[in-house]
Formats: sequence, structure tokens, C-alpha cells
Amino acid sequence: MPKVCAVTTAVPPHKITQAQAQEFARAVFGARIPNFDGTLQTFQNSGIETRYFSMPVEWFAKQHSFPEKNEAYLASAVELSGRAASDLLREARVEPSEIDYVIYVNTTGLATPSIDAHLINLLGLRPDVRRTPIWGLGCAGGAAGLSQAYHYALGHPDELVLVVAAELCGLTFMRDDYSKSNLVATALFGEGAAAVLIAGDENKADGLPVIATQSRFFPHSLDVMGWNVVSEGLQVVFAKRIPDIINQSAKDDFAHFLSKYNLTLDDISAFLFHPGGRKVLEAYQTTLGLSDDRMALSRDILRDYGNMSSVTVLFVLKRYLEQFGVGRGGYGLISALGPGFCSESLLIEL
Repeated sequence: MPKVCAVTTAVPPHKITQAQAQEFARAVFGARIPNFDGTLQTFQNSGIETRYFSMPVEWFAKQHSFPEKNEAYLASAVELSGRAASDLLREARVEPSEIDYVIYVNTTGLATPSIDAHLINLLGLRPDVRRTPIWGLGCAGGAAGLSQAYHYALGHPDELVLVVAAELCGLTFMRDDYSKSNLVATALFGEGAAAVLIAGDENKADGLPVIATQSRFFPHSLDVMGWNVVSEGLQVVFAKRIPDIINQSAKDDFAHFLSKYNLTLDDISAFLFHPGGRKVLEAYQTTLGLSDDRMALSRDILRDYGNMSSVTVLFVLKRYLEQFGVGRGGYGLISALGPGFCSESLLIEL
């Protein structure tokens, strides 16, 4: 089976506490949103303590055009992706020439050539390395990138796949958008990058074997999550019913997935879920009947970094490896939700 051999992460330089973010929101939105003080519970009840951004708070207080935001995205995405990927190659003791395929994941900025092309130059990868950029899967993108790497490695068991995800959610902020969705985004999203090394069967490196993957699309749910592309940039879209979708479908979806391998939810030792928000994690915990400690990894990443879109589940995966390493035994479930509306899941051996 293909396996996850290593995970590394990187964050931008500006660390912001949730208290600072709350005061920023008060300064920007306070006079424009009725009963603003009542909306501050969005910040106070988020379960988030700190987040990281490419730009200082002062930058977000000013108006910026879409081209300005995207130029900042390009610079930061290249730097963060390059740092995470360089650290990965060094940690895994892999030479750049050994990488056969690069998958780059993002939904928060536009670049042509895509960031994977920059990484080939930056890392010194082979000129014949294959590459695929994945755009538009939002929070599900990190898990989807792992899934794509797994399926590629099945057919190329002697090859190494580099998966890189970078999200600059803060750079999509719209100062003059007074919608509830924008306020929630201001309270929730952070920035970061992650790199993952996936190896095929014939590679002898240690890792977490990936048994299988599952994709789930929810018909007629295009309005649940995504962007409105407007002149100022990418305007966030959220629906309140995301926790309801989890409550209605997650248990049956996971049970169906696991049953193919003669497993049940009781066989899962590690639930490595994308922490889309506090209510999302609570919905998973309630519908799956999990104790607090089973969701601790996802909750801790949300606390320390906020929701970094596709990157966040990879931070959870790294935190698992830091705490438990490889060879613990049992099974793990990686899963994330994203625009479509959809979910991407992987079953792994621990």
C-alpha cells in the first residue's frame, strides 16, 4: 500500500491573537453592523486562540484591489510552500531528484504558471517531474491531495509524490463586506502551508499505510460553501447548515466506507478531521459518539492556527505523527469537507 512518510508545515510571520482579531473587527465593522457587540460571540466562542498571517493587522485595515491581494498571495505562497517542501525533503532524507510527481493544492489565490512550477525551480526538482495543480476544493483540498497521491502511487509503486498545500485565507479579506459570512471568516480563517511525502509500495521508507479513499458529493448543495468572484476579489460564502449536514450524513457515510474493509467506527483509533470550526467538530463528536479526547488533535490545531482551509487537516496529520509516530497499531480516519458540497476521506493504518 502507498504510505504517508512525512509531513512538514510552515506559517507566515504575523501571529495574531483572537483578542486582537476581535478588536480589529470592532474597528472595521463596529459602526456598520447592527448589534455588533452581540456578534462578538463568533470570536469568543470560536475555540481559536492564535492565527498566522502574511501581512500585519495594519495591512488589512486598508482597502486593497484584487491584483494587490493576488500579488501578495503569489509571494507568500511561494515562500511558505518552498519552506515546507524544503523541510520535508531534509527531514525525509530525500534528494530533490527523487521526487517524481508534485501535487499543489490551494483555493485562495490565482497563479499561472501555478505554484508547483515555482517549486520545481526553487527546490531543484527534475525537469521531467510530473505536476498537477488542484484548485477550488477549499477545505477538502488537503485530503483530496492525499487521495490523488495515493491513487497515483498505486499505479507507480516505485515513485515518490510530493503534495504541497498553501492557503492565504487572510488575503481574501474584504474590508467593505459587512455580511455575516465575512465576519465569520474574520473570526475563523488563518494562513499556512504543508508538505507531505507519499511513497509507493516499493519504497522501503517507514510511513502510515493508506488503505483506501472515499469521495462523497452532496447533490444540489452548491450554495453551502465557496467564493463569489467579485471585482474586489474572492468573497466568502458560508451556509449555516454545515453542522446539520454532518449530523445527517457523516455516521452513515463513514460506516459505509469502513464496511468495505470489514471495519466499523469502533475500530478507528485516530479521528484526524479537518477542524472547519468549533460547531463542525462538535457535530462530528455528537453524531459519531466520540469522547473529547478523540477530537483533541483537531481541536488543538483549530486553537493554535484557526481554519487554514485545505492545509489544516495536514497540520492535524503532522500533530498525530509528532505525538504517536508510525507503528502504533490500529486504524485512522482522515476526513475534510469542502465546496461542492463534498467530503474527502482516507482510511490509514497506524
